[in-house]
Amino acid sequence: MSDWLEVGSKAPAFTMVSDSGKKTKLSDFKGQPVVLYFYPKDDTPGCTKEACAFRDASKQLKELGAVVLGVSPDDEASHAKFRDKFSLNFPLLADPDHGVAEAYGAWREKNMYGKKSMGVQRSTYLIGADGKILKVWKKVSVDGHDAAVLEALQGIVDQG
Repeated sequence: MSDWLEVGSKAPAFTMVSDSGKKTKLSDFKGQPVVLYFYPKDDTPGCTKEACAFRDASKQLKELGAVVLGVSPDDEASHAKFRDKFSLNFPLLADPDHGVAEAYGAWREKNMYGKKSMGVQRSTYLIGADGKILKVWKKVSVDGHDAAVLEALQGIVDQG
């Protein structure tokens, strides 16, 4: 279990397969802010609500120059079904061995009803156009999270 990455550190590079079967690298988005969010499982209540909130905020996110990437341990077939069911308009990346989640510190021990297990901690990283981490949300509460991400992005745009 890795520690969370800190603001100011370089975001670890990755290559994952997306819901469309395409290899996607962090470096594909060099020069623009990236909202990299980790979620536990496709088509579950909290994850669906979070994904739909980012979907619905896509116009504002694009206006701020940002791209959204969702990451979970589910495979690309599961991601494709999830994308199609909810008309998601951003890539969902498959991290079946949870290597990327571990690199970012999002793979953690969870305690559900007294039962401990390892899994993805719902979390979001805002990565700047230069590849450095600008903001980290470690334990995301879905309600209002999209607005918090938009506010942080707006702050970056206003500074730039």
